[in-house]
Amino acid sequence: MSRTKVAIIGSGNIGTDLMIKVLRGSQHLEMGAMVGIDPASDGLARAARLGVPTTHEGVDGLIALPGFDEIEIVFDATSAKAHETNAAKLLPLGKRLIDLTPAAIGPYVVPAVNLDEHLDAPDVNMVTCGGQATIPVVAAVGRVAPVEYAEIVASIASKSAGPGTRANIDEFTETTSAAIERVGGARRGKAIIVLNPAEPPLMMRDTVFCLVTAPDPATHDEIRRSVEKMVADVAAYVPGYRLKQQVQITEIPADQPVGTLLPDAGARPTHQVSVFLEVEGAAHYLPAYAGNLDIMTSAGLQVAERIAARKAGR
Repeated sequence: MSRTKVAIIGSGNIGTDLMIKVLRGSQHLEMGAMVGIDPASDGLARAARLGVPTTHEGVDGLIALPGFDEIEIVFDATSAKAHETNAAKLLPLGKRLIDLTPAAIGPYVVPAVNLDEHLDAPDVNMVTCGGQATIPVVAAVGRVAPVEYAEIVASIASKSAGPGTRANIDEFTETTSAAIERVGGARRGKAIIVLNPAEPPLMMRDTVFCLVTAPDPATHDEIRRSVEKMVADVAAYVPGYRLKQQVQITEIPADQPVGTLLPDAGARPTHQVSVFLEVEGAAHYLPAYAGNLDIMTSAGLQVAERIAARKAGR
């Protein structure tokens, strides 16, 4: 069976974990290159030991590699700023890009929500780890009742946040907030990230708050079922993704001020939906507490697998 060759730019935590996923369990993909800028990085060393072509000269080194023409999909696991440069060099060469940074040059993709909508896009953006974990829940609530406002809080272990994550905190919140609205369907979205320094490190925890208009109690049961179905859909490609407790739906008191959270001319919501999630990593390369990285690499891999399968007619 012919496989689609892929390259990964970024030999840090995310890129190395993604490489191992491709090598161990991909159905339609084959590693064509691992690209970094630090010749001493563990990711490049591991790639070399596993027989994957490597370069420490960044995107220019990738373009110069023998076999570059055979590579069809390039994952970018660098930083938002670096992706702008990489995309400018690779898109004119006909490469399909899967962006695991918050650069958001291309359309946002959250596999459980809108994977099939952007399979022809030359550069798709995987939002952020917090977005991949929480936007499916916002969308699940929204398909039952309009979401006037959605707020997510992503708490990750400080040890799992590498230099790329730390350098892109502003982009993380901006990109996630925008995707909550564009993909999740909320009329207004807000995102918060917390780097938790606890020892031993805690697994990724995500909290989703949605303000909805749902006065009918029967609708509450529909919302719970919709969220549970969506959690199962995400868990199909991120096995460590799960609800921590039952979905909570509470009435908003008449004297509770929510006007500053709502978009202009929005209806006053009747209820708050609270969803608490945990993401345990598969520990392919990093410890299980690094679920924030696992959900990103798993989501990116899901997109590439679908692109490659469609190309092969499967």
